[in-house]
Amino acid sequence: MTPPHSVRALLASATGAAATAALLFAGPAAEAQTAAGSTTVTPAGHAYKATLSGKATFKAGSVTLTCSVSSTTGQVPVAPANHNDAGPVSSTLAAPTFSSCTSSLPGVTPTVTTSGTWGISVQNGAPSSATLTVPQGGLVVKTSGLATCTITSAPGGPAPIAGSWTNGAPSGLAFANAVVPVTVTGTFGCPTSATTSTVNLAYTVADTTDPAQQITVGA
Repeated sequence: MTPPHSVRALLASATGAAATAALLFAGPAAEAQTAAGSTTVTPAGHAYKATLSGKATFKAGSVTLTCSVSSTTGQVPVAPANHNDAGPVSSTLAAPTFSSCTSSLPGVTPTVTTSGTWGISVQNGAPSSATLTVPQGGLVVKTSGLATCTITSAPGGPAPIAGSWTNGAPSGLAFANAVVPVTVTGTFGCPTSATTSTVNLAYTVADTTDPAQQITVGA
């Protein structure tokens, strides 16, 4: 399953901007260092499920949300779209679900709602990298109790967050101290001055088309 044009454009523009900035500051030598190698994701066309490993945390200002259950599903692009001679392979994800969540604010109960088409892009390397694209307003946290807050991720448009991919049995997808823009509204106790949220989460990725195989990123 290939991503919608908007997701592909976002990932392409972000990659291009990063490469241009590197060349401006580092000169010709950086061109070879920043050139992306080939990427192939296999098995082509196979569906997969990503299941949270450990806990997911979202920190905005002094408030931390922790969730112990999360999952999403996707599909490796059908050949030849599962290969890119000079860059990452991209596809779409179902909006991840998050539940069994708690807040660092006493007496506050959070609820996480996700929506829209999420994107995933992986680049072969040592180590391999991954980019998760949150659609505009695609993750909203609302709290009830002693503080009533609304935290909206990616409020101004799709937001890519950087992470890593590890091949294995099962393979893994991780985002450590990744940053996503947010807006926060609410009553006293809500982190209304926060403009970003720091995200930590890791998933194991299992092939659901053929459980005997593994989703693998290579050249």
